[in-house]
Amino acid sequence: MKLHRNARTTPAARARLVQRVIHEGWTHAEVAEGSGISVRTVAKWVRRYRHGGTAALEDRSSRPGAPRHQTPAAVVARIRHLRETKQWPAWRISRQLDCPRSTVSRWLQRLGLGRPARAPRPPVVRYERATPGELLHVDIKPLGRFRQAGHRAHGDRQRHSRGVGWEYAHVAIDDHSRLSYVEVLPDQTGAQCAAFLDRAVGWFAAQGVTCQRVMSDNGSGYVSRVFAEHCQALALRHLRTRPYTPRTNGKAERFIQTLQREWAYARPYATSQARRRALRPWLRYYNQGRPHASLNYHPPITRLRCAA
Repeated sequence: MKLHRNARTTPAARARLVQRVIHEGWTHAEVAEGSGISVRTVAKWVRRYRHGGTAALEDRSSRPGAPRHQTPAAVVARIRHLRETKQWPAWRISRQLDCPRSTVSRWLQRLGLGRPARAPRPPVVRYERATPGELLHVDIKPLGRFRQAGHRAHGDRQRHSRGVGWEYAHVAIDDHSRLSYVEVLPDQTGAQCAAFLDRAVGWFAAQGVTCQRVMSDNGSGYVSRVFAEHCQALALRHLRTRPYTPRTNGKAERFIQTLQREWAYARPYATSQARRRALRPWLRYYNQGRPHASLNYHPPITRLRCAA
C-alpha cells in the first residue's frame, strides 16, 4: 500500500486510536488531541472498525460508486454477443436492445470491437516461370487522345480536346525476364489484339525468346474467335484469369502502372502524337537500363543474357 506523504494516520495508528476509545475508555476528544487529528476523524475510524473490523481500517479506493445511468452489465454482454456472433452494426444492435446508438458505439470501442471482424484476405501467391518465353502476359490500357496539353500543364480546366477519342496501349511482358513490348493502337477489338500478339511474339523471337503460353484477362478482344485462332497458329496455349481477379495477371497490371507513371503521365506532352513518339525511347530504357526491383535491381535484358 502506498500512503499519501501528508497522511496523519496509518492503519497501525488507526488501530491504536480505536483501541483507546473502545477498550481503554478514552473520549473522542482526548484521542483527537493526542493524535493531532479532528474529533470527526476519530469518530470515522471507530465507526468503520465497528462495522468491518480491522480490515476496515485500511484505505479504501477513491473510485466513485457506479452511477445510476451506467449501462447494465447484461446489456453490455448482449452488445458483445451480437457483435461477435452476428457481426451486426451499431445501429442494428441499438434497435434490437432499445438503447441509444451512441451508447452501443461507445461500448463497442471499449470492448475493442469498433470494427466488425472481416474474413482474412487470401494469401498472396507469387510465382515466376523458370525460363524466358514460358508465359507472356498481355493486357490493354485505354488512354485519352488530345490535341493540346491538358490542365495539368497549363492549369486551365476550360481548355479541352473534345471529341478526339481514345487510343489503347497494348502491352506484353515476359513472366521470367520482365522484358516488355508495347504498341499504342486505335482500338481493342479481337482482330487488333490478335495482330498485336503476332507482332509481340515476333519481337520476342528476335530477342531470342520463344513464347509458349499467353495469359490475358477476359476482355472481349481476348475471348474472340480471331484471337483464339492466332494463338493456335502461333502454337501458344492461351490462359485466362478468373473473372474479377486481376492479380492473377499481376505482372501486366504492375507494368501498366509503371508505364503510366514513367511514360504516359511523366511530363506534359503537347499532343498524344508526341506522347506516342516518346514510347519507343522509354521502352528501350525500361528493357535495357531501368533497374527492376524483382530482378535484384538489374534491367530485364540481363535475364536473357543469363539464360543464354
